[in-house]
Order: sequence, then structure tokens, then C-alpha cells
Amino acid sequence: MSNPLGLYIMAGMYILAGLMHFVKPKMYMRIMPRYMPNHKFLVLLSGIAEIVLGVALLFSETKAFAIYGIIAMLVVFLLVHFYMLSGEKASAGIPKWILILRIPLQFLLMYWAWVYLEYH
Repeated sequence: MSNPLGLYIMAGMYILAGLMHFVKPKMYMRIMPRYMPNHKFLVLLSGIAEIVLGVALLFSETKAFAIYGIIAMLVVFLLVHFYMLSGEKASAGIPKWILILRIPLQFLLMYWAWVYLEYH
């Protein structure tokens, strides 16, 4: 897992995902839990976080910070994934089996980031 190509792919994935928060903010606002305030601000803030953390992965001085930040961000995103399982409207039309598969995927993404800690 020390392959730097994987780190570049991860960085690109988070940068692209973050940019999508600005390109399609309504898509993200639809899946925000009702109990969270100011959905638009949180969507844009999470987009900024993904972009910043993705870029930070590319520099040895900030890589460990980015990895811890990504893991923390993915933990917070679990709130959205569990919320989406709470009902049909919350699911945004995504089939339940996909929503269920997204939960272990979050943990795999956390692990993927974690394995790069030893190589910073």
C-alpha cells in the first residue's frame, strides 16, 4: 500500500469530490440530516475541507495532517450515511442496498488513508 500512485488517486478523488460540492450543491443539500443547521454552509464547508485535505495529501509536510483530517471527515460523514437509511425521503432515491454498502465503504476509505501514515 505504499504505492504513491494510490496516494495521488486518493488526493484526486477528494479534490474532485470537494469540487462537486460547488458544482452540484443541491445534490448534497438533499442528503443533509434535518437536525443539522445551515445545510448550504455545511455543504460548502465540507467541499472546502475535501479540497484542502486532498491537496494536503500531496505534500510530505502536510500528509499526516491530511490523513487524520480525512479520517475525521469520514467519521462525520457517517452521520449522513446513517441518516439516509432513515426513510425514503432521506435516501434521495438511492436504493437501500447501496446505502447499506456505503457504510463499510467509509471504513475502507478510512483504512486506505490510514495505511499511508507510516510513509509520511
